[in-house]
Amino acid sequence: MNDEMPVIHVVDDDASFRTAVSRLLRAAGYQVALYSSADQLLESLPAPVRGCILLDVRMPGVTGPQLQDRLAGMGYTLPIVFLTGHGDLPTSVRAIKAGAEDFLAKPVLKDTLLEAIERALKHYDDMHDRSVRLQALRDRVAGLTPREREVFSLVVRGRLNKQIAHELGTSERTIKAHRHSIMQKLKVHSVAELVSMAERLGMLVASGDA
Repeated sequence: MNDEMPVIHVVDDDASFRTAVSRLLRAAGYQVALYSSADQLLESLPAPVRGCILLDVRMPGVTGPQLQDRLAGMGYTLPIVFLTGHGDLPTSVRAIKAGAEDFLAKPVLKDTLLEAIERALKHYDDMHDRSVRLQALRDRVAGLTPREREVFSLVVRGRLNKQIAHELGTSERTIKAHRHSIMQKLKVHSVAELVSMAERLGMLVASGDA
């Protein structure tokens, strides 16, 4: 994944800035996509391949912070680095709290910009890796039978074999067999690992069970 040439999406209504930053980024080895407005990016929303968004704050139409909110509402995960000549503390604090990777004032030094982009790409890589691992867990759980999923759900909530057997109307021996099968299919060796997996999948969040 790290061998992919990242795509940096520059959203800014200043044509001269877009030209200058595009030249700098291409010289640094990045692919660059340019947008003169937030609306233009929304109209042709790029695939969330490895990269980040360099986003101006004040633009005609949809502003930078408004675009940030819209992308977040869509579940769009590319990291955002704000670049602005009109920055102020409340705006920068709001942007960072809303998940922006950085908030830089124009004119920005080349090294400062490239370092911010590298941090954003590292953030993208970390999110991507977590997503891949989470999907692998979901795939394993999807391989369980309906009854095994019931047993799994009860085991991670602290139920004993005897309690599960009573709740599901079967024998303790059958529950032990299900547990053995679950551990093999999910590739774990302890109940603690099962609980950790269930927590990562969000299976225990809404439960008040012990």
